[in-house]
Amino acid sequence: MIGTDAAGVDGLPAGLQNQLLAADLVALPQRLLPQLAQWFSLRQLHPELVSSDQPSALLERLEAARTAQQQIVVLASGDPLWFGIGRLLLERFGAEGLRFHPAPSSLQLAFARIGRPWQDASWISLHGRDPEPLAARLQQRPPALVVLTDPQRGGADAVRRLLLASGLQAAYEVWLCERLGHPDERVQALAPEQPLPADLDPLHLVVLIAREPALPPGGAEQLPLFGIDDGLWLQHADRPGLMTKREVRIQLLAELRLPAAGVLWDIGAGVGSVGIEALRLRPDLQLWALEQRGSGAAVIRANAERFGVAQRLATGGGVLQARAPEGLAQLPDPDRVLIGGGGTDRAAIAEAVVGRLRPGGVVVIPLATLEALAELRPLLEAAGLRVTVGQIQTWRGAPLAEGTRLAPLNPVLLLSAQKPAAG
Repeated sequence: MIGTDAAGVDGLPAGLQNQLLAADLVALPQRLLPQLAQWFSLRQLHPELVSSDQPSALLERLEAARTAQQQIVVLASGDPLWFGIGRLLLERFGAEGLRFHPAPSSLQLAFARIGRPWQDASWISLHGRDPEPLAARLQQRPPALVVLTDPQRGGADAVRRLLLASGLQAAYEVWLCERLGHPDERVQALAPEQPLPADLDPLHLVVLIAREPALPPGGAEQLPLFGIDDGLWLQHADRPGLMTKREVRIQLLAELRLPAAGVLWDIGAGVGSVGIEALRLRPDLQLWALEQRGSGAAVIRANAERFGVAQRLATGGGVLQARAPEGLAQLPDPDRVLIGGGGTDRAAIAEAVVGRLRPGGVVVIPLATLEALAELRPLLEAAGLRVTVGQIQTWRGAPLAEGTRLAPLNPVLLLSAQKPAAG
């Protein structure tokens, strides 16, 4: 198995060309047939040439040649073991009688053209697939993602529409790579408002490179008070995507029933998204954000600066790098508490919160599992709080051919409790 680049046979090193010269049979894609026929003719050699763009159509002839103990060479584009004929040959013949000599894959060529290391890159294929896996992968905020497009299911346009639907349009550079390795290849970065080329080649892939998102012209004042797109928030470098999604954030703010003034604890604050939006809604709140991650305080402060509440956070509250419940001892008694982040200490945290919560105060806990709900609900009820339980399940539009289907986000259980008012 020999992989070729756009130069075809002429681009192969001498050792692999010698393998061709010794072959009894050469199987190859149709685009290489004219070049290879001329190449052998000039050398007055006439091995059997079998060409097809359907790899499965070659298997029977290859089986017969192998039974006859002929010397066989199979030519392919790029790396035969990366979405190529290599998989079919391994399934049919096993690895013992096969030797692979790959050329650069389209993934390697894409990063070479962009000029970026790719050891942190991942990839996903849309060939014959619905877009939900891509939507789920984007929620993890990969630093670099190659999307192998399927022009029959939307191609590059589907990727861009999914970015927009996920609120991540500002968080990624979009690179369009066409005909990689060919003399007329084209690689370009597309601005969000830039249309796709009218002559877009079906042979293309999309590379998404994470970037620090830019705020719209006019800055934070042009953004909504709450429900800011996920892609506009700065992230933890080691855990991008570890934040409360926009739809859940909106519901949590409603469940908290924010007062005009008072103390809000945001425990397990992540990137600070809920607490910062609470300050945008209620500037006279005192926000205390507690995050145990080493980079957490810096990220939360940077987001507070980014969204226009840094001064209020510094003078009327603060950010504390500490574990809960131990770190709560440093904070003033709360009127509102959001307990996020999960973990095995949630019962101890909830007990500490109940003991400190002011009369009439509200605690809201988003949960991922029924077991967590079963653990915490009795604890809150036994403390005399009025408890309500709900679930939020949301979907985001995802492109499907010429239409739209709904891709689900993970459901979230909402446990809310209010302490009786004094007197």
